[in-house]
Amino acid sequence: MKDTLRQAALEYHKAGRPGKITVVPTKQLSNQRDLALAYSPGVAAACEEIVKDPANVVQYTSRGNLVGVISNGTAVLGLGNIGALASKPVMEGKAVLFKKFAGIDVFDIEINETDPEKLVQIIAGLEPTFGGINLEDIKAPECFYVERELRKKMNIPVFHDDQHGTAICVTSAFINGLGVVGKNISEVKVVVSGAGAAALACLDLMVDMGLPIENIWVSDIEGVVYKGRTTLMDPDKERFAQEIEKRTLAEIIVDADVFLGLSAGNVLKPEMVKMMASNPLILALANPNPEILPEDAKAARGDVVMATGRSDYPNQVNNVLCFPYIFRGALDVGATTITRNMEKAAVYAICKLAKEEQNEVVAAAYGTVGLSYGPEYFIPKPFDPRLIVRIAPAVAKAAMDEGVATRPIEDLQTYAEQLQQFVYYSGSFMKPIFSMARRFKKEGGKDRIVFTEGEDERVLRAIQVLVDEKVCTPILVGRPAVIKTRVQRYGLRFDLDKDVEVVDSEHDERYNRYWTEYWEIMRRRGVSKEFARLEVRRRSTLVGALMVRFGEADGMICGTIGRYSNHLELIDQVLGKAPGVSTYAAMNIILTQESMIAIADTHINAQPNAQELAEIAVMSAREMRYLQLDPKVALVSSSNYGTDKPSSGQTMRDALEIARELDPTLEIDGEMHVDTALDEKLRQRVMPDSPLKGAANLLICPNVDASNIAYNLLKVSAGSNVAIGPFLLGTSAPVHILTASSTVRRIVNMAALAVVDANTRKDGN
Repeated sequence: MKDTLRQAALEYHKAGRPGKITVVPTKQLSNQRDLALAYSPGVAAACEEIVKDPANVVQYTSRGNLVGVISNGTAVLGLGNIGALASKPVMEGKAVLFKKFAGIDVFDIEINETDPEKLVQIIAGLEPTFGGINLEDIKAPECFYVERELRKKMNIPVFHDDQHGTAICVTSAFINGLGVVGKNISEVKVVVSGAGAAALACLDLMVDMGLPIENIWVSDIEGVVYKGRTTLMDPDKERFAQEIEKRTLAEIIVDADVFLGLSAGNVLKPEMVKMMASNPLILALANPNPEILPEDAKAARGDVVMATGRSDYPNQVNNVLCFPYIFRGALDVGATTITRNMEKAAVYAICKLAKEEQNEVVAAAYGTVGLSYGPEYFIPKPFDPRLIVRIAPAVAKAAMDEGVATRPIEDLQTYAEQLQQFVYYSGSFMKPIFSMARRFKKEGGKDRIVFTEGEDERVLRAIQVLVDEKVCTPILVGRPAVIKTRVQRYGLRFDLDKDVEVVDSEHDERYNRYWTEYWEIMRRRGVSKEFARLEVRRRSTLVGALMVRFGEADGMICGTIGRYSNHLELIDQVLGKAPGVSTYAAMNIILTQESMIAIADTHINAQPNAQELAEIAVMSAREMRYLQLDPKVALVSSSNYGTDKPSSGQTMRDALEIARELDPTLEIDGEMHVDTALDEKLRQRVMPDSPLKGAANLLICPNVDASNIAYNLLKVSAGSNVAIGPFLLGTSAPVHILTASSTVRRIVNMAALAVVDANTRKDGN
């Protein structure tokens, strides 16, 4: 690990509340009655119902959505046997993936026990707590025994991800890869480097999918696995031993159709690749360094088709493709185990998805627009939002077909639609935006983003992230000496001469050109030459806006210091509104544990009229569509479909009619209370024929006070301060005004959005 990444990772884990997970109550506990319901005496009622029927535990507790991620730390990542305590950061990380990708709650449990029998006893005793068990980082061959025994003893799904998660993803790549090279699974020769838990589980599943066991040749650290070998052998490995005299990987690789690597970097040499059969499929999955790099394999011969475990090459094989969604499906039908057919169902779902047209968000994000199933794309991208809606229902159906589902789902189509809720407020929300920004930068697109508060600590820390992640070319407005001192003080690593451009706010050669242009813009609006010189010298946002006007920057981030209105005034003077736009607006997106909510207008229009509110709604909806979100707009008020007579009620009713004229396709309704907007059942009772379906995800408030209060209240109380924005809407250029409370992550997010906006903006929108 590079020192820079190591330091950043340590800072990430210890910042704020240490670690990556916490426990959050799902019910109110705000008064004596709540306490009586949650604990004594009310809790006894729930206990009694479970005594009557154990199946009731799913109705009255969190067990049906709770997974135990359990390890003894004997085979952690690439770190080996580091022990249970040191494995905790990894298990917390796995918990985060479960939650972010599939909405599954997790308790991570690290057990200080290496005796497999005792480990089985401990874990089996935890069954009342969990709806499923994910075993992690337990070394072979003990992991095989532990999982087998637990599956016998426990009546809930037990899944060793190192084995089965890897096996499902690898087998999917294997099957689709064979389709690309045009070879039959029953005829290919497969050579394997590595014989740990992951490799053996992959081979077991591949055999069940149709690969003849006699066509498999395995090697490990001791060489070829052959009949009669005694060193580092166990029954699971013995199954794949061949009657053979060859003892090295180089010897068995001859005429191989497929190479599967789950071992170590650089063990497959270019000369070995040359000895393989025509159109070889190479799955080099060691991380971070694969058994052979794709460029080296393709240099050896041009007919190679490859997959690796890395995100910077095509065809990344990553366990996150499957394990959150397998548990999602298994939990939702109350599966008592995870069967082989459930695993096969996941394989088929992954394979099928790769053969469909690419999701447009993923295609744009990864720079694979126009790419279809073939050598460069035969397994879905890990952040494809369709994974959960394909894999979870397939697994659920397989569980029901096999009779292991205790809570069968009647309508799988409706179930799949419900799963969409996890797509957009998961960890994948910003991933496509960052990938798109990196691609634009790499391809020489518009990526110069000027940061007008270039001396601010948060901005400088954000610049380090943007440089590390290659998101943009930052331009800092500030005093070079001050910036240099602060970069050193904060322990940052970016080079002021190579990684960024610095605009000297005191002695820049462009100063005369800038103030002259500003004076030309403003001289008929009461600005003298002397005042123009002074303003450009002291207003860094003015400098940034002029850089964008001159084409010397592609976008701008400002606002971490000072009043929002002051920044907007300067932007309006220099850049102005987009064509056809009559008002600006600010929109913020809040990501909560359960939903994504956008609110507008949070910063600009004090008391907008109906026309302005309609325009704000349409602009905000357009921005959401740009983010691949389906806007469901509620015009909110203290009046609920005419129940009250505030002025905002009539204004909102008028705005509704105007918005429908401006965008007839928009799903919008109002005026309504916020609870009516967010609760479809309540809305159906009040207004059964409302065109708004489901929970609204875009709230248009009657004035800036209501919007700003609602936004900050949700951000702090429900969003854990996780917000994206403010988006400045209605401008002629990609600029965003942040706020004094902006975090480093929010600055980074908005910079990435500015890059994408600069490269995709059309007609000022």
